[in-house]
Amino acid sequence: MTARFFRSHRRGTVVVSACALLTLALGCSAEEQPNPRDAEQAAAVGEASGPPQSPFWVDPDSAAAQQVKQWKADGRTEDAELIRRIADQPSAVWPAGDDPGPAIKAAREGASKTGRTAVLVAYNIPHRDCGQHSAGGATSEEFYRQWIGAFADNIEDAKALVILEPDALPHVADGCTPAEYHEQRFRLMSEAVDRLKKQPNVKVYLDAGNPAWITDPGKLAQPLWQAGLAKADGFALNVSNFQLDATNKEYGRQLSKLVGDKHFVIDTSRNGNGPLSGAPGEAWCNPPGRALGARPSTDTGDPLVDAYLWIKRPGESDGACRGGPQAGRWWPEYALSLARNSKA
Repeated sequence: MTARFFRSHRRGTVVVSACALLTLALGCSAEEQPNPRDAEQAAAVGEASGPPQSPFWVDPDSAAAQQVKQWKADGRTEDAELIRRIADQPSAVWPAGDDPGPAIKAAREGASKTGRTAVLVAYNIPHRDCGQHSAGGATSEEFYRQWIGAFADNIEDAKALVILEPDALPHVADGCTPAEYHEQRFRLMSEAVDRLKKQPNVKVYLDAGNPAWITDPGKLAQPLWQAGLAKADGFALNVSNFQLDATNKEYGRQLSKLVGDKHFVIDTSRNGNGPLSGAPGEAWCNPPGRALGARPSTDTGDPLVDAYLWIKRPGESDGACRGGPQAGRWWPEYALSLARNSKA
């Protein structure tokens, strides 16, 4: 498998087929600030260790960080500084391929050195994405159990926040995933929650789509319960989509009431200008004119919202649409547009 299997999009209007809030949830504290030596080392190579208000880890070797270096070397100083708006912020790690271990280990070690929390995405459920842009996933139940076991093992005792299986439950709710796979999906996700929660410092949030996809949150309540939400820390909204924070919060409150007042996190990576209007069928795939959203933080101003996160890595393509590369591939021109349009 290659980077094409990183998750890259969420359906839009039409379906086509701070620290105190999380002292317990994330284990963060005022004492756990980045080591000054780590910050100095990051600055020495032109990278930042992350904003002080964020407890989440910044990958110094991300595609965005590499682009900053390349454009600085090419003399594109202004563009490099714009891309730094992405490179200097924490984004989730999406392990690809049959062995998630190396990617998880790198994130674990980097996060531990700076006293931060790694944000990780487990995205390998069988029959993933209904055969569309990010099709793939584990080829059997047993392989998935081995994969999620390796995923969990490599976290060890590090602090991590895991987004579990983007799209998997919304695709049950919208009928895209055939009915004969539903029970398998619930079983594997519930087992995955159990396995991940065996690690002492892991928090798990099940993906619940976005407000423009499953417009009735009641359709997600039962799938979430069947997939192990009772044992998880909450659910995630807007992964790889563009819905505004206010829209997500209102939807999240409604869904939370249906699932025992569970908390939630919001992907704010590309929602600064909200969703694209006028083309609902393609609104989710590399829409033009979008912008970076709120920076990753636990200071959300809402007791039900545990964090704003950049789950989708800004600048990675949603798929081969609007001139973009394959799903999950770094697209510097799109990244530049997101950064340039950003209000932060």
